[in-house]
Amino acid sequence: MSRIVLINPNWRFERSIYFGCRAPHLPLELGLSQRLLNDAGHATLLLDAHMFDLSLDEIADEVMSFRPDMVVLTTAPTYLFWRCAQPELRVPQELAFRLRDLARILVAVGPHGSTTPRPVLRKLGVDIVVMGECEIALVRLAAGERGFAGTCGYEGGTTYVAGGPQAVPFVDQPPLAWPTEMIRRHRHQHHRFDAEPVGPGAEVEASRGCPYSCTFCAKENFRNRYRRRPPSSILQDVDAFREQGVEYIYFVDEIFLPNAELLQGLVSRGLKFGVQTRIDLWKPEMLRLLGEAGCVSVEAGVESLTPEGRDLLAKNCKMTTEQLAERLVEAKSHIPFVQANLIEVPQDEDETVQRWRSTMQSAGVWANDPVPLFPYPGSPDYRKLWGEPDDEAWERAHDYYLGLFDRFSDVQEQRPRPLRELELEAPR
Repeated sequence: MSRIVLINPNWRFERSIYFGCRAPHLPLELGLSQRLLNDAGHATLLLDAHMFDLSLDEIADEVMSFRPDMVVLTTAPTYLFWRCAQPELRVPQELAFRLRDLARILVAVGPHGSTTPRPVLRKLGVDIVVMGECEIALVRLAAGERGFAGTCGYEGGTTYVAGGPQAVPFVDQPPLAWPTEMIRRHRHQHHRFDAEPVGPGAEVEASRGCPYSCTFCAKENFRNRYRRRPPSSILQDVDAFREQGVEYIYFVDEIFLPNAELLQGLVSRGLKFGVQTRIDLWKPEMLRLLGEAGCVSVEAGVESLTPEGRDLLAKNCKMTTEQLAERLVEAKSHIPFVQANLIEVPQDEDETVQRWRSTMQSAGVWANDPVPLFPYPGSPDYRKLWGEPDDEAWERAHDYYLGLFDRFSDVQEQRPRPLRELELEAPR
């Protein structure tokens, strides 16, 4: 059997266009991979360098002590942010270069290689890139398989790309166990604004994928098809976190859909939680149950305030803007924090947007200043501009984005730098 190290890098994002949260979160894809590898008889070590704030040298020392056959690193923070990952590979590059000689096989997983495997293989200097959801692929790689669908690597001195991104069943995912010290350090409670944290936070996957195909969402090459775990399995995760002192959970689902059985099971657990969803999918009685179950934070995708804007984004929304506003206010009557996400689209006049934001905020609903979105390679927006992603896709999209906007999101406190300046030169 093999010895495998799974590494979540110590992320930093200075001068990046990265939209996501910069605090540590549980590396869910690596946690499930570790569970499946252990079940297959392999020895594993999961290093969460972000949660434990490990330096490159500290990571290297841990890897050398473990003497692995294979090292796996992810190119983006936890599954929560695979759809909006940082474009640059600087941090995983630094890690891959430092570990290059410490394992026989170096493997990269994540959204970058799922969409553009060849440049990720080259930029990181790894042996294999996994395309799509990685858990089963890593078990096959640990068993010595090579060249199967969903992988990119080298064979006979040339690069091969076998098939395309793969998915796992997911519905049979077992509950995961996380080290007590990792949970103790998880002080961040993602997207919670109703109260200051008292205990640790955590993240859970109730479902994967999304039944919708909004143009801005880069989900097609990973976590695309919608699948939902049985409520009983999810509640086992929740109960394990309760025993570890967790007081707040964030569901990382692309879209948290109404599920009466799950919500009724959460009512008696006494935990607070947050979700991201579409407000038009929730009826008033389900919003009431959502609040009773412990939900204190809802991030609701509205995106545009005009039917034309929503059609442009392929939202497939049947509600009017007025109905969406009413449903948001209904949600706020049951849930302490409700946010309406807006995207910058030409159909929405700024005066109209600011007036609507003010009206919503008067009703207690937070609506963000519309965010200019990055055309992620692999998204419909990218294909409308340039077609299928090639080996320069990330650079092309990044240059376009920097040239198009003179202001960026609230978390982009510094002017982003071009991608070629953020990434390191690949070793020859």
